[in-house]
Amino acid sequence: MKNKRKAKDLLLKIAIYFCAALVLCALVGIIGYILIEGIPHLSWDMFTTEYKPGIGLYGIKTMIVSTLLLVATTLVIVTPIGICAAIYLNEYAKKGRMLNLIRFATESLAGIPSILYGLFGYAMFVVFFGLKYSILSGALTLAVMCLPVVVRNTEEALSSVPDSYREGSLALGAGKLRTIVKVVLPNAMNGILTSVILSIGRIVGETAAIIYTMGSSVSMPDGIMSAGRSLSVHLYFLAKEGISFDSAFAVAVVLVVVVAVINQLATLAAKLFSNKAKGGKA
Repeated sequence: MKNKRKAKDLLLKIAIYFCAALVLCALVGIIGYILIEGIPHLSWDMFTTEYKPGIGLYGIKTMIVSTLLLVATTLVIVTPIGICAAIYLNEYAKKGRMLNLIRFATESLAGIPSILYGLFGYAMFVVFFGLKYSILSGALTLAVMCLPVVVRNTEEALSSVPDSYREGSLALGAGKLRTIVKVVLPNAMNGILTSVILSIGRIVGETAAIIYTMGSSVSMPDGIMSAGRSLSVHLYFLAKEGISFDSAFAVAVVLVVVVAVINQLATLAAKLFSNKAKGGKA
């Protein structure tokens, strides 16, 4: 019996390691293929010139600027709303039908196809509010799309903080809000960071919702009220229309690097905030 149990444990461990290796190989294979195909076609002109189709020059300077503006604007909108909603659900809301209804609505939002978000954003922000095709319209649409990710992950991070931390802070005379800000949030920062990183990945990689709300202008945006074209939308047009697969792979490399850099900056910012909060608490 003991030998049979050991054999089952060994088989289970082998299966776990095999699945982990399979996921790692898929990730390395995809990124490796993109880098191998795209790096040879990168050039300095690609980053310093604007897009001019038909003459062999496929600059992406305006796309990079539009993407960074889109990411920054979306995060400014969705992060405080998502975190505050998660705080309410985990710290203030009483268990009952209303709480279950809010969670059901949040989970339902996560399952809606992105094309429907695009149509909603077009009808609501572009037409009804008169924002037209703009980075702000795209950011508002993506904020609605990313809200379930931020809320659910932040709520899980807050619930993972031990109740003894809250009780100790309250026992020392701190109020509930001060306890949340000074004790709970710093200890849940890793989970909140995860929600932000997942949101960044979805923002940068989205195409359908962006085309209907942000447009596909290749001109340099003057601000968030200007139309623009993100890197993912540009990559889609390059591949879909067969304009230049070499440029498409080069844009894909830039897209991977942009996501990695933004994620790293988000990680550093969260660490600084967490260390500062813990230092102030001490």
